[in-house]
Amino acid sequence: MAIGLLVALGSAHSAFAGDGTVDGGSGEAGSGTPDPQSGGDSAKGGIGAHIRISQSAVGSGRPTSNATSTNVNWKPPVCWYEPMYTSKEYEEFIKSAYAGAQEPAASYAKKRADEGFHKDDKGLWWQVKFRDDDFSADCPVTTDNWEIWVPPADPRPDPHKLTPEILSELAYNATRLPTPPVVLSPGAQRLVVNLGTRVKLDGDFDRVWTTADIDYKGVQMAATTVATPVALRVDAGTDDADPQLCTYDLVKGDGGYTVDSAGADCNVTYRRSSGSGTYPFKASITWKVTWTDSADPDGPARAPALPDGLSTVEQDVAVKEIQAVNR
Repeated sequence: MAIGLLVALGSAHSAFAGDGTVDGGSGEAGSGTPDPQSGGDSAKGGIGAHIRISQSAVGSGRPTSNATSTNVNWKPPVCWYEPMYTSKEYEEFIKSAYAGAQEPAASYAKKRADEGFHKDDKGLWWQVKFRDDDFSADCPVTTDNWEIWVPPADPRPDPHKLTPEILSELAYNATRLPTPPVVLSPGAQRLVVNLGTRVKLDGDFDRVWTTADIDYKGVQMAATTVATPVALRVDAGTDDADPQLCTYDLVKGDGGYTVDSAGADCNVTYRRSSGSGTYPFKASITWKVTWTDSADPDGPARAPALPDGLSTVEQDVAVKEIQAVNR
């Protein structure tokens, strides 16, 4: 999409460039303000103009981070269409927002007026919405389809029209996951060469789900992503460790998912001092992510599948070498 087009259209109506955007992952509304004529009600906890995001609790006081996809090629939707106006509301919106507009916005308003705004037709006008304010991102929007007319029985739905699948991707992008509650013994700044370091997963935690839903102008749909922890992976941060990498399988217990790190026999032994520096010790939880086409996290999983998610914590560890004196 050309940035020039956005600037030109946006000069006629500010809602084009900021009507209920999102900040790229937190699930909070972005800086755009809906036009008073648009009926938009973006607020904290929302995405788009009328999409709402909610997430299950992840544990009191536990640090979280945005879910990271294990598929580096996966991207959340850049833009999509949402229901916005009846034909009468759309006519009022165009006449109000484009009064005295310059080109090319004036031609856009005239085009819609010449089409008759679909007066007396059953259906709704759907308007494009953006995930964030990066309008240079690829989005197939032109002056011909900034809004699209959607009849009750849509014979050829636009591929970017909002669907439960798109909602699931937006929910995935807004999901925050607890970082691995890993404790090292000895502590991170007191590790010693050739002395085993116990890696302990401190406490249980449970699955996390995020719901994205819309209920506006008679259009109701929802999707819920469910992230279930399946494995803990530890990276000692150097080849001079035994083992450098190890993985624990997480299992469901009475209090949530956990692992017996002592029983898993995955203590790390550093074979070389970190000298005056440190090693980047890293722990990551892999989360299996599924989605349902409702607000029920226990509903049947739908296709296509979403990629696994990751939550990671990294800390610098100092490894010292104790010198022994032989007599």
